[in-house]
Amino acid sequence: MIKNFEDVFEALRAKAVRKRLVVAWGVDSHSIGAAYLAVEKGFVEATLVGDAAKIAKVCEEEGLDASKFTIVDNPVEIKAVAQAVQIVHVGGGDVMMKGICSTDKFLRAILNKETGLLPPKGLLSHVSVVENPNYPKLIFFSDMAVIPQPGFRQKVKMSGFLVGVARSFGISTPKIAFVAASEQMLDTMPACTEGAMLAKMCDRGQIAGCVGDGPLALDVCIDPESVEIKKLRSEVAGDADCLLFPNIESANVFWKTNSKLCKGVRQAGMLVGTTAPCILASRADSVDTKLNSIAEAVMFVS
Repeated sequence: MIKNFEDVFEALRAKAVRKRLVVAWGVDSHSIGAAYLAVEKGFVEATLVGDAAKIAKVCEEEGLDASKFTIVDNPVEIKAVAQAVQIVHVGGGDVMMKGICSTDKFLRAILNKETGLLPPKGLLSHVSVVENPNYPKLIFFSDMAVIPQPGFRQKVKMSGFLVGVARSFGISTPKIAFVAASEQMLDTMPACTEGAMLAKMCDRGQIAGCVGDGPLALDVCIDPESVEIKKLRSEVAGDADCLLFPNIESANVFWKTNSKLCKGVRQAGMLVGTTAPCILASRADSVDTKLNSIAEAVMFVS
């Protein structure tokens, strides 16, 4: 069973997976370093699209062998981003990653109706993964980066994305919790009523391949002692694999609380709903977070 990112790397080695990674404006040390480690671990071939002189300089400064990469020289940031997305659009890559370009330029290229990566009427969402030493397995959650206030139909699709990513990590029947401020059925809180509706859809197989419950407060999603104290009966409570948060604020706070207050946490994240997973890394994300995100995306497409 995959319980942490080292297990993920081992699973990729065991499957002898090797996918094609394309990095848009991959001219910074963190993006290049993460791509290099992924190449060294053997699960990607990497193409860097950007200013070749800047890439060569970073590789020299970091002691990296630039010949490990395919380098597509394009010294203009916005054109390099568009070219990188175009490469994936025509089938030249399996996984897309944002380098040090701005998020708006990256998303504009992905959402381009002619050359982008989002199918017509598709939904763009984000799935994050957290390895926390205080929890016995990985936690998959959504959406901390894209959809501010998802409607009910969007939550149904987001649930499917979460379940799909978790299943790609070898979890045959993921347990998904629909997070609210309380596990009580409070009709004054939309997260509670929608959580209950989503849970019933899981029961009926309308959200397939999972076991779901909600509404559940965060403590009873992940803490068996809280479940016992509150006397809840649930297949999901205290043992959730996936968390669907009610809005972007709550999911984003969960991500940042883990990263800033919990020692030993490792994280990953990617855009889903696109024809190829797209790693929307922050320019400030560590090499480790970007490497983990590449591994998440490769697991998803393997």
